[in-house]
Amino acid sequence: MSEPLVSVIVPIYNAASDLAGCIQSIRKQRYENLEILLVNDGSEDVSLPICDMYARIDPRITVLNRPNSGVSATRNYAMEHAHGQYLQFVDSDDWLDRNATRLLVERAEETGCDMVIARYCRVDGPHQTIHGFLSEGPCLTQRELARHLLDEPASFYYGVMWNKLYKRAIIETHHIRCNEELTWSEDFLFNLEYIRYANRFCALETPVYYYRKNNKSITATKVNLLNAVKVKTSLFPYYKQLYTEIGLYEQFKPQIYRYLFSVAEHG
Repeated sequence: MSEPLVSVIVPIYNAASDLAGCIQSIRKQRYENLEILLVNDGSEDVSLPICDMYARIDPRITVLNRPNSGVSATRNYAMEHAHGQYLQFVDSDDWLDRNATRLLVERAEETGCDMVIARYCRVDGPHQTIHGFLSEGPCLTQRELARHLLDEPASFYYGVMWNKLYKRAIIETHHIRCNEELTWSEDFLFNLEYIRYANRFCALETPVYYYRKNNKSITATKVNLLNAVKVKTSLFPYYKQLYTEIGLYEQFKPQIYRYLFSVAEHG
């Protein structure tokens, strides 16, 4: 059976110090049918020449170069150019386990689910810790996943895009995109929108992604309690809408409002 094409999207901004390791981890996947989209977001270092070098030696790589516009616009631009049946996202300072794409696709294909969500390793210097919640059991319905989300509404596990495999058909049919006005939690909003239109969700207990804790990231440097509450307040109508549409809002109203004051762990 032929392998479905997976588009791996990597937004890049001044990532030269870690970029080669990230790209190599994608190129060396034990899953070969990849379209690797390296999207340079107006980097001022040598990130673009590094991307071009890898594109010359690997025909699966396409380099997209554009003026600096932020990670959301960069991901959106890449989605407009993607051709894969599935989409996978990787941040330029992180890396993948060699079996990451293979395991994600195998899980998606064997279950027919709309999203696979995997555990991940948080890397803080020499220390690595594994994070995740769901067990690798039967597929969850939309309502079941939403119920689990209430338990950890601010977690990276549910909120980020890089530990998940998405069906591009769902994204394109409903024109789901990252909100370009947000500088934080734009990935959580993307996932909320995706969950609205997806029906079946599966977990992968094997950690397949290595997230490098970055003390210079927006989350680490600019997100204080006041900013976090402001962003969450702007996101809350979308969060509430999901639970209203699937009929869980009245039953779980106190837990739903807890999102406004929840704190992200493992950031």
